Amino acid sequence: MAIARISCPVCPSEDPEKVAAAILSIFPDASIEETAVGFEGTAGMDRFCELIRRQKILDSTRSMMFKGARGGQITLHLNKQVAFVGKVSFTDPGTVLGTLRVAIETDEPEHVIDRIAPRTVDGEEVRQ
Repeated sequence: MAIARISCPVCPSEDPEKVAAAILSIFPDASIEETAVGFEGTAGMDRFCELIRRQKILDSTRSMMFKGARGGQITLHLNKQVAFVGKVSFTDPGTVLGTLRVAIETDEPEHVIDRIAPRTVDGEEVRQ
């Protein structure tokens, strides 16, 4: 499965421990370090994949991944507050409190998208 680079700012009004907890609730295997502006690190995508299936948001995830694919990278922006409760919610990169930014580097973006968020028909995954 793909490895993602995670970055997330911590605003002055936020508790850094809660921001770290938000990251770890979506990416429990994340290796994160606190920086001057927030957190950065790497993580596997297994729990993320599990959550998007449980939440039944494969189609929206697939759409957001294609939207965020540029060159050899797929970028997603997740809502930090929703991540704190263990759910995936996509948001715009310009959100006031910042986002949990997920960047997946790959030479084959379509292949990675198909593995993480496969096509569906009538709500069921289409295995390729």
